[in-house]
Amino acid sequence: MDVVKKIASSLAIAFAGAIVAIFLYWKINDKPREVSVQGTSPVQLTSYVAPASPQAQLPDLTQAAEKSVHAVVHITTRVKAQSFGGSDNPLYDFFFGPRGNGQQPRGYNQEPEYNMGAGSGVIIDSQGYIVTNNHVIEDADNIEVVLNDNRKFTAKVIGRDPNTDIALVKIEAKELPFLAWGNSEALKLGEWVLAVGNPFNLTSTVTAGIVSAKSRSIGIMSGQMPLESFIQTDAAVNPGNSGGALVNASGELVGINAAIASRTGSYTGYSFAVPASIAHKVVDDLKQFGGVQRALLGVEMKPVDDDLAKEKNLGKIEGVYVARITDDGAARQAGIKAGDVITAVNGNQVNAPQQLQEQIGKYRPGDKVAITVKRNGDLKQFNVVLRNTKGDTSIVKESFSVLGAEFSPITEKDKERLKIDEGIQVVNLSNGKLKEAGVKIGFIITDINKSSVSSVEDIKRVLSQSSSKKPILVEGVYPGGEWTYYVFKLEE
Repeated sequence: MDVVKKIASSLAIAFAGAIVAIFLYWKINDKPREVSVQGTSPVQLTSYVAPASPQAQLPDLTQAAEKSVHAVVHITTRVKAQSFGGSDNPLYDFFFGPRGNGQQPRGYNQEPEYNMGAGSGVIIDSQGYIVTNNHVIEDADNIEVVLNDNRKFTAKVIGRDPNTDIALVKIEAKELPFLAWGNSEALKLGEWVLAVGNPFNLTSTVTAGIVSAKSRSIGIMSGQMPLESFIQTDAAVNPGNSGGALVNASGELVGINAAIASRTGSYTGYSFAVPASIAHKVVDDLKQFGGVQRALLGVEMKPVDDDLAKEKNLGKIEGVYVARITDDGAARQAGIKAGDVITAVNGNQVNAPQQLQEQIGKYRPGDKVAITVKRNGDLKQFNVVLRNTKGDTSIVKESFSVLGAEFSPITEKDKERLKIDEGIQVVNLSNGKLKEAGVKIGFIITDINKSSVSSVEDIKRVLSQSSSKKPILVEGVYPGGEWTYYVFKLEE
């Protein structure tokens, strides 16, 4: 019995000792170890533990969103039902649905039928200038702008450009919140951006995504010289977002949302924005000249792919291949030849035709750019003075401005008395095509080239679709009931 007690006592003492040893070992090793280095302070051995939450890796977009929603407006338009069949713009059909055949007959003095459209716009200065898409306001008889604080304004069109799908309108207001232009060329793949607009009439909607691709061409522009170099993102964009803002994390305007790729008509993961590098220049042209000053290099281009590189013995797959140069173009004048490969414009690398178009699209006729080409394996640089569509370096006036007239809407009383549906009256004349043709003040224009007109925007639309070298037929009536017509050319 005594032996058993001794064994039990020994086991208890051993167990207690083990407990104490473990406790002391834990206490000692719980502190950071210090290594003494002669002549220096003690160095602590530590380890770094990464944050567990992935939220710490994401950018804070709240300030950019707060700034953007106050500068993005809701745009609603009223368009005569007849006008919907008057132009072929796939962008409008894409966002607002089919527009009908435009064949509904109307008798004298019958109230016209209207269709309603909706989109977005971005205030770009405190004085009321708003950039949007051309397809949002095209053919509109009335444009209403609703601010984020619910104030409403009627907007007037300053200018529009079907080639880039950019338009500029203005409201009479001051001290408005606005977005500053950012550098779209500095955007990187994977960079976070915000899309701000009014999808499905849901005002002030903000979505986020990343830049999926740059310099995309999707073949959707309706102009005669389309310029496409879209920023592709996966930010959710839907009908109504057209004309809204694409904003970087700093709250700068880097693009104007314009289109989505979808089989359903709603967002499926691909959205496209006109880059600020193009939109900003177009807006400046519209403000200063009333029309876009399109600079041309004067080349026909091909993308450099593997087959072309082997066929032409180009070596590295890079740049844009010059298939042909125009006789009176800027490239020929500077010394660029067919067979050259353009690799850069003012130091900016280009590897696709749309990238080259985007770079040239930033400039006006008369501007000088440095074009880097690869010829027979050697890099050469040419200083090129860009030209306009006429082959020179002058500023091209908008067709409407050469008319030299001011216009005013006609009253319902005049419509009834003269038995006309619509028209617009000449209230002032200066030196221009109308005065040269013999038009007098008071003349009411009802048709231009057999297209009915009732607003300044109607006149601009018809003239923009007319050849500058073919005769322009203007028909109408004087207040006394005398019907007549005038014929002239925009360019002699």
